[in-house]
Amino acid sequence: MAKRIGTAILFCGALLLGGPVWGQGQPSSTPSKTTGDKSAGAPAQTTAPPVSAEEDAAIKAFRDDKGADLAHKEKLGEEFLQKYPQSRYDFEVENWLVRGYVSSGQVDKMEAAGEKDLQLNPNDAQTMAILGSTLPRAMNASTPNREQKLAQSEQYCKKALELLPTMLKPEGLSQEAFERAKDQTAAMAYGGLGLVAFRQGKLSEAIEPFEKSVKLDPQPDPVNYYLLGLSYQKTSHFEDAVTAYTKCAGIPSGMQPTCKAAIDEAKKLAATQLSAPK
Repeated sequence: MAKRIGTAILFCGALLLGGPVWGQGQPSSTPSKTTGDKSAGAPAQTTAPPVSAEEDAAIKAFRDDKGADLAHKEKLGEEFLQKYPQSRYDFEVENWLVRGYVSSGQVDKMEAAGEKDLQLNPNDAQTMAILGSTLPRAMNASTPNREQKLAQSEQYCKKALELLPTMLKPEGLSQEAFERAKDQTAAMAYGGLGLVAFRQGKLSEAIEPFEKSVKLDPQPDPVNYYLLGLSYQKTSHFEDAVTAYTKCAGIPSGMQPTCKAAIDEAKKLAATQLSAPK
């Protein structure tokens, strides 16, 4: 089960790379570096990093790379951050790397980049949703600090959902694309909440967030349909399980064989339930 969920990170990462990144390509929206005695309560003084023609050329090369070779673009981003650790573009690069690492299945790197991203912008709902939905999927029996990570994932997802209604549409992004991005982000966050509950064995509590996730997602995640079906099945809602598994099986992905087999199992259980003495 853990292996099946873990391999689905690649599928979800591909969806993430296809969506918009709020703030990407908008250097003016990047948080400024701050100075000042914060511990004493003095207001922080913002100072913009110095302009560098070499740095601007490097960020242009990063932006111009469309990511067809994912490893190459990840390398460009890593080299940029290493060479320009105090860059005005660091949030943009970290933000992209979070998504890139999800797609390439590098969960440890994704988590580190996500934490840096949130240090630069603590209100980045998209990154919170990515972290909150991906970390529980990557878990297995040997994951250290499992309960702590589940609690952190839940916190990320809840915070992302809290922030989404306050998000402002970036310039250059259509209202339709903005609403679609918000729906996808909310779907990730609800999926993360469902998976946290699932991992904790709270299957009845996992159902509602999984339902919200697949309803909101413009491109529903087959893994969430499968887990929704499994949550229904384990709580004896067999007909609902069949419906969820059927939705999963109808989405082209590596989950199709698993979901087709699950449909047959749920139908057998439903038949057994109907024939059982009252």
